[in-house]
Amino acid sequence: MRIATHNVNSIRTRVGRVIDWMQRADIDVLAMQEIKCKPEQFPMQAFTDAGYHVVLHGLNQWNGVAFASKIPAKDVEVGFPGMPGFGPETAQEARAIGATFDDVRLWSLYVPNGRTLDDPHYTYKLEWLDRLAAVTAEWLEHEPDQALALMGDFNIAPLDKDVWDMDAFIGSTHVSEAERDAFNAFEQIGLQDVIRPLIPDGYTYWDYQQLRFPKDEGMRIDFILGNEAFADRVTKAEIVRDERKGEGPSDHVPVVVDIE
Repeated sequence: MRIATHNVNSIRTRVGRVIDWMQRADIDVLAMQEIKCKPEQFPMQAFTDAGYHVVLHGLNQWNGVAFASKIPAKDVEVGFPGMPGFGPETAQEARAIGATFDDVRLWSLYVPNGRTLDDPHYTYKLEWLDRLAAVTAEWLEHEPDQALALMGDFNIAPLDKDVWDMDAFIGSTHVSEAERDAFNAFEQIGLQDVIRPLIPDGYTYWDYQQLRFPKDEGMRIDFILGNEAFADRVTKAEIVRDERKGEGPSDHVPVVVDIE
């Protein structure tokens, strides 16, 4: 099975690019983030015509997560138990959807950005990650043999080499100690970055501004974190840098794994 994650940065804007790439790359399951639409606005017919099933969670023009797959999704779950919300009424945002494809349990996740270190969104981000780690630990305890992967845009660069210049990020989000600790917590409960052993270096995101992509001033913030039952089945990985090229790309590129 070929599994991928991609922050598409508006599926209505990039539906043609996404489907074309999925077909060329022979993707079986694609986790998408930032679809930026309500369910009725999603370009469902284009995916159906191309032979894909879609399950999604979108509430408005922000955030939004989805799966497009050749394999029908089972046991679809919108949001994880106890997922924090944000704002005056702590409303939950469209940031998490889980589904099972054959015998593999996958989550498409769009972790809150954090904005700045003194912004309430930063506290929200840390709370969101803490709760996700706690519930993931429960899943792993109750079903240790279930192949499981958390996939998506984590908005964290866990290593210094995951940004083009650490000096440019002093005092910024994505690289703070608390965020990196939150990311490392997933390893402590039994998950591992299944891409890093096969692709030690490389970015997954380049800002549209200041010619970041031509200068290769990027960040590695998109990940597939799998438990042992998932990681043991990984045979190949790819960060598809070329998908940042051409007309109208997302600012993120797909991250792909093949599993037995």
